Amino acid sequence: MGILKDIGADFRAVFERDPAARSTLEVIAAYPGFQAAVSHRITHYLWRKNFKFTARVMSQVSRFFTGVEIHPGAVIGRGFFIDHGMGVVIGETSEIGENVTIYHGVTLGGTSFTREKRHPTIGNNVTIGAGAKILGPLTVGDNSKVGANSVVIRDVPPDSTVVGIPGSAVSGDIFPYYSGLEHNKLPDPASPLIERIKELEESVEALRGELEEIKDKDGGRYRAVK
Repeated sequence: MGILKDIGADFRAVFERDPAARSTLEVIAAYPGFQAAVSHRITHYLWRKNFKFTARVMSQVSRFFTGVEIHPGAVIGRGFFIDHGMGVVIGETSEIGENVTIYHGVTLGGTSFTREKRHPTIGNNVTIGAGAKILGPLTVGDNSKVGANSVVIRDVPPDSTVVGIPGSAVSGDIFPYYSGLEHNKLPDPASPLIERIKELEESVEALRGELEEIKDKDGGRYRAVK
């Protein structure tokens, strides 16, 4: 049965991505992220079978116990892992690929009141850091990372890292690729600009020195230089 395979993949993802997980019983009883994922598998099944009211009520019960709010209409691939979980909100038209990791406080939010695609599409193997907000019907490409507390309002290319408010995507061609989230190694998208400013400052200082030399040689006055 598809739903059981999905739950099995979600269960294995906990042990693959959380070194604190010690036993099957612990994960089942004390991991709200896993509990929320299992609940969503069931509510999404009911949603597709048109038991929408039942699905919504069950999702609210799950929200009460886990602190994770996932709309039954959201489509989520296998190997889904929510670490810690509290404060995660995933909207109705969200689409999430396989092997995605989400940390606490993440919002996949909508930016429209119309009944249309209004929430993000997340690719495969994406990691979304704590407190990040991804807003609107944008796409986050495969193998990308969204840094903690970033606010993403534009499409993110595959194999990118996003940091800042609003979020800026930095490709792996500029910064090295790091496995996992590794919060301490997230790049600063302003770094290339800062380096360029430093180069310009050095050039200005060099030009100022040359002008001072010309001034000294010309009796304290500047003269035109060809």
